[in-house]
Amino acid sequence: MQLPRILTLASPWAIKHVRAAAALALGLCATAVAGAAPADEASSWGLGIAAFSAQQPYTGIDREKRALPLISYENQYVRVFGPVVEFKAYSADLGGGQRLDLRVIGKYDFSGYEASDAPILNGMRERKSGFWAGGKMLWRTGMVDVSAEVLADASGKSKGRRANLGLEKTWRIGEHVMLTPRIGAAWVDKKYVDYYYGVAADEARAGRAAYAGESGVNAELGLRGTYVVDAHHSLFLDLGVTKLSKKIKDSPLVDRATENRVGLGYLYRF
Repeated sequence: MQLPRILTLASPWAIKHVRAAAALALGLCATAVAGAAPADEASSWGLGIAAFSAQQPYTGIDREKRALPLISYENQYVRVFGPVVEFKAYSADLGGGQRLDLRVIGKYDFSGYEASDAPILNGMRERKSGFWAGGKMLWRTGMVDVSAEVLADASGKSKGRRANLGLEKTWRIGEHVMLTPRIGAAWVDKKYVDYYYGVAADEARAGRAAYAGESGVNAELGLRGTYVVDAHHSLFLDLGVTKLSKKIKDSPLVDRATENRVGLGYLYRF
């Protein structure tokens, strides 16, 4: 039985604060990294629904809980999943079960907040989410799947840059179950940290000192489970936790060292 590829992320209008972070890539509930579709392969569509729960690190902010529609599309030239678009620029079979893909990507990031989201943010100017663009490499080694991204804030909200590196391995248990543990690291530059976690001088108050962010590296651990009912129906569970860099943890807006998230969902593949 051939297992379907699953691409799942929320539509931008349906969610406000949940990040894909970084993962990720916004591959929060995707299966193992897939290469470019063969030239004779038909387009692949998928629709479904998911429930997400995520905790941001801002002091006093409520845990975000959403039920979201899921959409995916892929052909030999493009891969779309929710707010992420990947253009397949180059693909090569390296032999020995290895494959390399290079892609141009764009993604919408949900890192923004409003002053009303938590008491610690009262009096802060709104930090807006942004559209990021850059390049992505996927390298399937046969032992582990490696992904790397270099992105810049194309919308000019934070004017920041970031780079992500991830490793994951998928084990198939029988015909129906796939388990994919992952680890990752995400470097974020000074402008990104200062925009989302910094406090300008005119925003400072008692209990919230002025703070200028610096660059740092976040680390992620995650586990994704997929149950493939048949060629059309799939269920998934995704767990992830991100350890924040010291420069983010030191922000007066933050009272925790980690973020965490859970996703449950269903996808129908046409």
